[in-house]
Amino acid sequence: MNVHTSTSQASVWDHPSPSAEFVAKHGQVDVDVWRRLTARVIEVATANSWTKAEVTRRSGMKDGTFSQWFSGTYAGRLEPWNRVVSQWLDAIEDSATMGSTIPHSPPFIKTKVAMEIAETLMWAQMTSDMVMITVGAGMGKTATCRHFQATRPHVYHATVTPHTKTVHGMLVELAAELDVKEHNPAKLTRAIGAKLARIGGGTLLIVDEAQNLTDDAINQLRHFCDVYQCGVALVGNDEIYSRFGKANGGPSYAQLKSRVGKHLKRTAAHTSDLHAYIAAWEIEDPDCVKFLTGIGMKGGAMRQIEKTVKLAFMAANGAGQKLTLDHLQHAWRRRDVEDLS
Repeated sequence: MNVHTSTSQASVWDHPSPSAEFVAKHGQVDVDVWRRLTARVIEVATANSWTKAEVTRRSGMKDGTFSQWFSGTYAGRLEPWNRVVSQWLDAIEDSATMGSTIPHSPPFIKTKVAMEIAETLMWAQMTSDMVMITVGAGMGKTATCRHFQATRPHVYHATVTPHTKTVHGMLVELAAELDVKEHNPAKLTRAIGAKLARIGGGTLLIVDEAQNLTDDAINQLRHFCDVYQCGVALVGNDEIYSRFGKANGGPSYAQLKSRVGKHLKRTAAHTSDLHAYIAAWEIEDPDCVKFLTGIGMKGGAMRQIEKTVKLAFMAANGAGQKLTLDHLQHAWRRRDVEDLS
């Protein structure tokens, strides 16, 4: 009987009927294993809405080999390919088992620093000003920017990398974020500016990881702010602002420094933020809270807590135990990042 698992023809999986030659050639034991494996393949593929092409790619088999193996027409030795498929399916099940023991991170939390970041972003949007936000790693600046974008109209959030740090690289990234279709580099700046410009203002462009940008790229953002009357927020680490503190910065640096309407700087997490984040994991034991607070005061802040808690929960859940201080301490030692903090 054919089992149809999707209304999409591309993802329909039918139980195969092996050819008489296939059964005669490979013997009952290998064929029985093949039947069990094809049933498992169908179950996994159906659960994940995978096509045959996707299963072929994920299993590491060649297209022709998988097609013949699955359809029950393969003329070569069957046992090696049964083993390949079996190992692939076992790996999927192991990953699913491990994944079920790892808790999901808490949703966005309105911590004190998150509110400070949001207030700074709102200032930039309302006044069409340029602001700088330099917050330590793991304190939630990117999560806050994403939340602000998701809950406010006319907000765009782009992330630059060392590969998009130049003016052109940044403009290409901005065009993708703003859904600007312009293939002529000479017209790209104007096209992006037109998208950012709104009568009465109210548009905000958040540029994350802005420490990667060259000085010319930052100056281009100032141009958007001045000419098109949009807010611009440069978000990243302290390098963004410290470069403007150079005594010999020259006229261009003076122009940029004078354009910054507000600078939010936080190098260490607020203790109250760490406690709120720990509470979001439903961890209340005083010793556990104290230990995790100490971890959060290191470089990486809440990110350090998150990674340690996930590893500890995985160990505790795997052993059928309640999370304890021992699990957290062991997880921290296993991470072995003390020297990296």
